[in-house]
Amino acid sequence: MKTTRWRRWVTIAIGVAVVGGVLALWANPHQEPAEVARVTRGPLRVTLDGEGKTRVRERYTIGAPAAGHMQRVTLHAGDRVDDKVVVTRIDPVAPPPLDVRSRAEAEARVKGAEAALARSQAQLASAQAGAEFARRELDRQKQLAERNANSAAQLDAAQIEQERRQREWESAQLSLRADRFQLESARAALLGVGDRPRGEGVLVRAPLPATVLRVLRESEGPVAAGTPLLEVGDLATLEIVVDLVSTDAVQVEPGLPALIEQWGGGATLPARVRRVEPSAFTKVSALGVEEQRVNVVVDLTGDAPAQGAPAAREGRPLPALGDGYQAQVRIVTWQRPEVLKVPMGALFRDHDAWAVFVVEGGRARLRQVTIGHHDGLEAELQGGIPEGAPVILHPSDKITDGVRVQAHQG
Repeated sequence: MKTTRWRRWVTIAIGVAVVGGVLALWANPHQEPAEVARVTRGPLRVTLDGEGKTRVRERYTIGAPAAGHMQRVTLHAGDRVDDKVVVTRIDPVAPPPLDVRSRAEAEARVKGAEAALARSQAQLASAQAGAEFARRELDRQKQLAERNANSAAQLDAAQIEQERRQREWESAQLSLRADRFQLESARAALLGVGDRPRGEGVLVRAPLPATVLRVLRESEGPVAAGTPLLEVGDLATLEIVVDLVSTDAVQVEPGLPALIEQWGGGATLPARVRRVEPSAFTKVSALGVEEQRVNVVVDLTGDAPAQGAPAAREGRPLPALGDGYQAQVRIVTWQRPEVLKVPMGALFRDHDAWAVFVVEGGRARLRQVTIGHHDGLEAELQGGIPEGAPVILHPSDKITDGVRVQAHQG
């Protein structure tokens, strides 16, 4: 009898516990935690981003115009130059030293040239005396002919002799000049390293007012014609080159606005696309994948952002950008001042359409939506839900249509 009563009370207690649990579950149903955000209205901008590098639009390489001995270049990178500033001077090259045999041969040629010159001087004196005698004889024959004291043949013979002697004298003069040149040539072969070569040096100047970008050859010494010495350019004409994947570059057109960020200063610099180069090149990415890249040239549209630019010299604060500096370039391909937008983290694919979970009455409701442009963080919402609707960010697999959720603002 006591056992039966004890079992009855146990059964009643279990029933009360089950009923209480059911009542508690009904009063406090399970809710899935969910982070939510609101559909808002505001500006949206779509950009293509890439790492860019500044460069001077027109750069010039100053080379050695002639071979010779160059003086040391005293200019440094950053110096201002113009067509009046002498970059360097190139003097004629000094002759190489002679060995014993070569010097002996050169000295012998000098002595031979001196003897030939002395012989030419003697021949010139003889030819001059003969020409003078022939001239006097011709004058005498002319006087006799006036008195009919000689024949016409004698006068003609005197005339021919005078002309022959005159030609011999002129030939002797030319021979003397040639022997003098031979002597100078023979003496020039004896010039040594310490002898100063004749001839004026060549002054090298900049082609236009510019800034020295790089000094390619600074030390004094012999140079060949065409050796690069300096690179100069106008820093007020900086442009920025960014290489984009070719599939992105086809969306870029000249005239599109751009933004320059992360260049070292706090401000964002306005810019504009000037050129999309027509030829692509192959570049290996950081992951080791070959990509076809295209260079896009962007011009800064604000104040000249270069060191030493005219505006900077007037005291206006300018970004201190130079040649070869790094910057982040954002090319704006689409933008609107006010659109309805939803966070990209709330979107997911539902079969062939985009969808979101909207929180309505404490439950998650599946809604298909239509989106337009997006910038990676927000997307243009073209239909499906109204402004201000709460949407679930990054829904887990436990969030389904109609499930109760405990929403908290993200």
